Amino acid sequence: MYDGGRRRMMRNTQQEVMQFIKEQDVRFARLVFCDIFGQIKNISISASELERAFSSGISFDASSVKGFLSVEESDLLLFPDPATLSILPWRPAQGRVVRFFCSIKRPDGTLFEGDTRSLLQETVRKASLQGYSFGVGPECEFYLFKTDEEGKPTYQPLDDGTYLDVAPLDKGENVRREICLTLEQMGFYTERSHHESGPGQNEIDFKYGTPVEAADNFITFKSVVKTISDRSGLFASFLPKPMQRESGSGLHFNLSIKAEGEQYSKIEAAMSAGILNRIQEISLFLNPLANSFERLGSFEAPKYVGWGRANRSLLIRIPYTSGEYRRIEVRSADPACNPYLAITLLLTAALEGIRGDLPLEEEYQGSAYQKQTGRMLPSSLEEAMELAKHSDFVQSILPERLLTCFLEAKGAEWRSYEKAVDPFEASRKAYFLTT
Repeated sequence: MYDGGRRRMMRNTQQEVMQFIKEQDVRFARLVFCDIFGQIKNISISASELERAFSSGISFDASSVKGFLSVEESDLLLFPDPATLSILPWRPAQGRVVRFFCSIKRPDGTLFEGDTRSLLQETVRKASLQGYSFGVGPECEFYLFKTDEEGKPTYQPLDDGTYLDVAPLDKGENVRREICLTLEQMGFYTERSHHESGPGQNEIDFKYGTPVEAADNFITFKSVVKTISDRSGLFASFLPKPMQRESGSGLHFNLSIKAEGEQYSKIEAAMSAGILNRIQEISLFLNPLANSFERLGSFEAPKYVGWGRANRSLLIRIPYTSGEYRRIEVRSADPACNPYLAITLLLTAALEGIRGDLPLEEEYQGSAYQKQTGRMLPSSLEEAMELAKHSDFVQSILPERLLTCFLEAKGAEWRSYEKAVDPFEASRKAYFLTT
């Protein structure tokens, strides 16, 4: 049940959801899903239609969603997940609006192969059958930009603050506070927030959750950040590199694992080795834009395929922690990714490392490291596409149709980037408003 109408449902039966809808004067429900690129989509239905949504689904035109279906086979159905009920706090208290994440099915009842949330759920199920459970805690950076007199976004950052600055240098603290309070009302909690290195750049870190919860929370987070920023007369951007000479925005995935009867340090090393082994092949899905590769290798964003304990510029950092904070931190991804795809691929690579008992390579040793390994992350979207296209690992995980659509879209983006007079400006302009 909901605690005071503020927290996420603790149980997930449809009957309890319908009772809550009646008691809390809920008039509308938003059915939320993502396209294959991680763009948030939704349909709003009246509360009276919710029971039908649970039993029969709500149809939508999939040919109008990039990467889904052609016009000849355009019908798909959304089925809300009752466990993901959350009130939208910025909507009126009377005639409330709630939100559900959804699974996507074809009219014959089969899961749609472009439903990346269901793909992650299946990955978690397979891990559980092998005796493993994962925790995921994202750390997300973003920029706040001023808007002009017409309310349109500009490239002028909110402030000139730097890492951990306070007001008046940090002008984003009130916005971050409202974001965190709104997220708390929606049922998930943040651990810390602060000004980041770039002017107008901010970071908010989430509490650990299951992999699916973490991906859902990230989607919710982006929506809340953009909504609260807009209400404050600002524009929030999750573009990996919105300012050429400033720090880029990353999405760091903290991963923990539980396994009965196995020594944690051993499986921690094997899961790290598994991710390092496959990271080049899966980078396209962690860094999906031409603009993503403007970020990698500058400031503290990683460039080399390696790991360490204290160095925050490495691909994987294994902090000196214990207990519930024991984890590995994967630092290459950025907020433009589809979190369901990114986490699916990271967990599958981690499991491969554990099953194969892969040895963890030598820890990063400064300037000699490149000579020792010779392995770097892809330097461009084109290189990342080629690695993914020829990867048996990627092909074994992602449905053929999803992979084909993803590669076709990224190929078109790369061709536009190559032809641009100013490639950076082209990469920024292409996705500044939508990322």
